Amino acid sequence: MVLNMETIIADFEIIGNPKPFGDSDLLSVRALTDNTVARNNNISNNISNPVARNASHDNAQNFRPTIQPPYQPPPVYKGRGAVMKNEAPARIIPIAALNPYQGRWAIRARVTAKGDLRRYNNARGDGKVFSFDLLDSDGGEIRVTCFNAVVDRFYSVIEVGKVYMISKGSLKPAQKNFNHLKNEWEIFLESTSTVELCPDEDDSIPRQQFSFRPISDIENVDNNSILDVIGVVTSVNPSVPILRKNGMETQRRILSLKDSSGRSVELTLWGEFCNREGQQMQEMVDAGFSPILAVKAGKVNDFSGKSIGSISTTQLFINPEFPEANSLREWFDLVGKDSASLSISKDVIPGGTKNEIRKTISQIKDEGLGRSDKPDWITIRATISFIKTDTFCYTACPLMIGDRQCNKKVTRSGNTRWQCDRCNQEFEECDYRFLLQAQILDGTGLTWVTAFQEAGEEIMEYSAKDLYLLKHEQQDDERFGEIIKSRLFKQFMFRLKIKEELYGDEQKVKITVVKVDKVNYSSESQYMLDSISKFCRQ
Repeated sequence: MVLNMETIIADFEIIGNPKPFGDSDLLSVRALTDNTVARNNNISNNISNPVARNASHDNAQNFRPTIQPPYQPPPVYKGRGAVMKNEAPARIIPIAALNPYQGRWAIRARVTAKGDLRRYNNARGDGKVFSFDLLDSDGGEIRVTCFNAVVDRFYSVIEVGKVYMISKGSLKPAQKNFNHLKNEWEIFLESTSTVELCPDEDDSIPRQQFSFRPISDIENVDNNSILDVIGVVTSVNPSVPILRKNGMETQRRILSLKDSSGRSVELTLWGEFCNREGQQMQEMVDAGFSPILAVKAGKVNDFSGKSIGSISTTQLFINPEFPEANSLREWFDLVGKDSASLSISKDVIPGGTKNEIRKTISQIKDEGLGRSDKPDWITIRATISFIKTDTFCYTACPLMIGDRQCNKKVTRSGNTRWQCDRCNQEFEECDYRFLLQAQILDGTGLTWVTAFQEAGEEIMEYSAKDLYLLKHEQQDDERFGEIIKSRLFKQFMFRLKIKEELYGDEQKVKITVVKVDKVNYSSESQYMLDSISKFCRQ
């Protein structure tokens, strides 16, 4: 329907019979049809009759458009929107069938692992996050992650071992750096998501799913890989406090696993694992019983050989009841208890506090240790053969700089006071710190090492102050000499830091004693047996 028209160029032929259109000229459908026919006839007549064409031209010049009536919006009805809403429940599908293109879905699965609540800070501000893993009756696994307000809704609801119905979440690609499950997707719960506990136990859904790797295979696994392993616990070390890079203190406990592949591996437990499962296994081993341990989701570390560490999603099962554990127990009781195993955590001291590379003194020179950009850290079992007595300690500044003690060398200022050039202060009492230079030897050679305060006290079993006063104040050389001689030809486990440093214009390799421990002959015997077994296999 044409509501407005104006002639712009009058010299051309007119098509049809245009006329003003008003409210009084509303035509019926039939009239419009007749007018259309008449308009077609006029076109034919105008073409064949010039006179008629001129008359039409004159009529066109007298055409005046009318003003278009204002637009009237359609009335607003209250019942706008969908005629019917789909209230039917979402269809339950297997986890393996999930994809981001599904509109409505639901899964029924068991929680196999629940991560800790973690807090973070980024450019958007502070936040919190936690995740949990699901397993359904078809063996499909997927991780579910919650952020911020969603954490408050579901963190206290989720329990490991329970079965839940979950729907209305979004699927995003899994971050394989943090997600070890065999699924390319990850569920992110939102404010509209639903998590419903299924009160009836579903025996069709297993409580856990393992994919065990023999310890011998772990030697060829990439660093940071996540895997499952099962073995017999042969030794458990005490739990020790460790200061993390963020300044927080945590616990660490190291134990050893062996299996029928003829290999053993070091397992490091962190945090609460040390006081729960770790303490339980230590009591078993101390009582003469070697438990079976199944590790779900352990992380491989390749520092100094291969080892396994616990992460937030790791699960430990002590003496579990499934076929792999039963066959391993049978093997250990019949054969494995008395058979030697080769550690894939190379050069590890059984009973040591962490992975430590075992070397001999001759290897320091033969392998050029300490001559790279980074220092080398090794452990040596050696005997002290000589101790320098003229400069075994120094007088140190006791003042604090921030949260650390100055410890710089101080000199006499008068007869009763000491002065620190660094702090530019004087004080009446100073500290005495070891700067012990000793010669150590083993069956391959000898070398000089330097031991500072803590290591010096372990070697001498006296404080630096007591020995300083005995030598310089009391001048009891006989007693002082007896103490020095008593420390000679004592065997220790030396943890050494080796680094090449510049002295004047000459590069020299400096060997510093970081830690000193007495020899644990039981652990050393096990280490020697492992070394012999390794040598025989070559």
